[in-house]
Amino acid sequence: MIQSQKLWTIDEPEQQLIEQLTSQLGVSTIAAKILIARGCKTAEQAAPLLKIDASQYHDPFLMAGMDEAVARIEQALETGEKILVYGDYDADGITSTTVMLNVLLDLGADVDFVIPNRFKHGYGPNAELFREAHANGFGLIITVDNGISGIEPVKLARELGMDVIITDHHEAGEILPDANIIVHPRIPAGHYPFGELAGVGVAFKLAHALYGELPDHLFEYVAIGTIADLVPLVGENRYLVQRGLKALQESYNPWVPALCEASGANQQDITEETVGFYFGPRLNAIGRLGDAQPGVEFLMSESQPDANRLAKQLNDKNTERKKIVEDIADEAIALIESTPALKESLVLVVAGEGWNPGVVGIVAARLVEKYYRPTIVLSIDREKGMAKGSARSIEGFHLFNELAKNRDILPHFGGHPMAAGMTLAIEHVDELRIRLHQQASACLTEDQLIQKLHIDVPIELNEISVEAIEEIRGLAPFGTEFPKPNFAIQYVKVKSMRKIGSAENHLKMELEDAYGSLDAIGFGKGYLFDEISYGIELSLVGDLQINEWQGNKKPQFMIQDIGVKDWQLYDYRGKSQTANWLAKIPVEQTDFIAFSGQTKHEYAQAMPKEIVHVTAQTDLTKLERNIVLLDLPENVVLLENLLQVVKIERIYAHFYTKNSVYMNGMPSRDHFKWYYGFLKKRPTFNLNQHIQQLSQHIGLNSEVIKFMTKVFFELGFVTIENGLTTVNENAPKTALSEAPSYKMRSQQIELEQKLLYATYSELKQWFDERLSS
Repeated sequence: MIQSQKLWTIDEPEQQLIEQLTSQLGVSTIAAKILIARGCKTAEQAAPLLKIDASQYHDPFLMAGMDEAVARIEQALETGEKILVYGDYDADGITSTTVMLNVLLDLGADVDFVIPNRFKHGYGPNAELFREAHANGFGLIITVDNGISGIEPVKLARELGMDVIITDHHEAGEILPDANIIVHPRIPAGHYPFGELAGVGVAFKLAHALYGELPDHLFEYVAIGTIADLVPLVGENRYLVQRGLKALQESYNPWVPALCEASGANQQDITEETVGFYFGPRLNAIGRLGDAQPGVEFLMSESQPDANRLAKQLNDKNTERKKIVEDIADEAIALIESTPALKESLVLVVAGEGWNPGVVGIVAARLVEKYYRPTIVLSIDREKGMAKGSARSIEGFHLFNELAKNRDILPHFGGHPMAAGMTLAIEHVDELRIRLHQQASACLTEDQLIQKLHIDVPIELNEISVEAIEEIRGLAPFGTEFPKPNFAIQYVKVKSMRKIGSAENHLKMELEDAYGSLDAIGFGKGYLFDEISYGIELSLVGDLQINEWQGNKKPQFMIQDIGVKDWQLYDYRGKSQTANWLAKIPVEQTDFIAFSGQTKHEYAQAMPKEIVHVTAQTDLTKLERNIVLLDLPENVVLLENLLQVVKIERIYAHFYTKNSVYMNGMPSRDHFKWYYGFLKKRPTFNLNQHIQQLSQHIGLNSEVIKFMTKVFFELGFVTIENGLTTVNENAPKTALSEAPSYKMRSQQIELEQKLLYATYSELKQWFDERLSS
């Protein structure tokens, strides 16, 4: 058995719906399953996903405040009024700022921009920066990707005589800022057809309205901001991102190849994953660690040298950010592991002095992944006596609501069910953890504390082809609320398997069932090589990709998780280098079993833990579910009893046999007859003295001759005294099989044949029959 890393829940789509969609739409069964998993039960519902076009894009003037915003900006353009674009320090804010600067510069505006510093100014409108804007002669402020929560700073700006246009997409409070104009896709509710635009999407709409035509040259910024901000990739966002990705692939802007070079991406192959995993983090990093202004300068760069220089700066910041995250995560894990009160808490609250508050949210997400507990990571400022940080949650623990129950010690917090930010006094950190643990105890069940993986597209090997995978890419872009499918392949066998990579830390497999085969790769899963035995059925979760090599294309499965429900047999028979196979065994979960006291003695020093000597009196209920069978039992009943009592997950079969009776065999009746006649001709025979000569003469192993002598002795055919063998002429006739040693040898030969010398599949079948009975 191999326990999957997460608890899988697998949806099984209706076969009738699959057949209906494949027939009506002419798509593969895999594509049909994805569409069904995304809520499409008819061809009409699936059509917008299969074909994204301009019909999904809405007139910008449908958004409330758009007419007024255009009019006020055109007035500023006519009078030469100074305009300040006020952005945000994340990727959405940086791309929003870039979009707005582009359109205003194109229209001849006297425009500049400012982005608040995360550490100095905090998020959103800032009174100090607004005062500076007034002092520098700005008459109009346009916020992008922020502003809807800036009630007091906006009020100040108005009092100073500046006009404010807010363009934002974040949740609004009960009270709106007293801005001159608010452009927001959900204000008023239901006014605009699509409410899930990112901040850059709103900025793009305003740019469209100002240009009077669709600004094709700005799509690439929209794609980056929309994907990086994790807004739902449905409706209008799908059109914006699809257009933006195509624009990125074909762009002549110098910053695009520079960013590809810095992140190791291929411009022609840019997808939503390229943006989400490579571009977005580099733009986010610059604002997480300091001033985000270089991010805007990079996206506005007009020469390749400038773009390359700024791309390197972004890349260096991202590298620095990753190192900081790694260091804080390591410190946090060490703190959790060394503090019982922390480790046992249902809500992890960890705090460290000097931790960078710009990355603690990433650290919190990592700790949730590792421990699957709601997690708060706080940066302590001793001078101010405050702790500031971020939180991430799990399903079943509504973070915002649970934090709200602690307002008396949480003067500042905000967020939503799965993420939040907060500031509190240092002396209240432990109290917050204790309270949240108690709250979690009341609302989280044991099942909710197990990390789950929802698999929405189960597939069969015979469905997988290069064409089907290419068709899946046609359903992109995937993202929030239109997630990339998790594929599950169930109950297939391993045809071949090997470790790959310089450190042999990756796994390459060939999977097969009765209908086909498929290559699979598991990066970082080389350790499973020693845990997967051939012949078992395993299930895998992961992604489908196309492996292209020298012009040839093959489908390939990228393994995310593996599960094996069946017990497993590991064949270490005949392995003489004990240390080699011992290294592959999880010692703590395994018992080492010897049926012979001699085996226990011989292996005592080599084994990593005490060997269990199994006899008829051994309490088998205390054995682990993984067992190493060091030798063979003299009586098979001992082994069969063990298999009935222990709930076996893994058997490591070593079956050390010092003297194999199977190899020497059972002497024939003619051999016994000849040997008895030989002894009768000699009144006495010194077996020990002449056994080698006799062995050569008769052509039987000396061990076999000793065995025949013992059989004769047990049946009374001979007597042995002082090493001399004498035939008993008056012994009654008795069948050879009545001798105890004859019976034991027959049993041992049969046992060795079935266990020691059987093929792997025969041995597995032998165990299967006894484990299932």
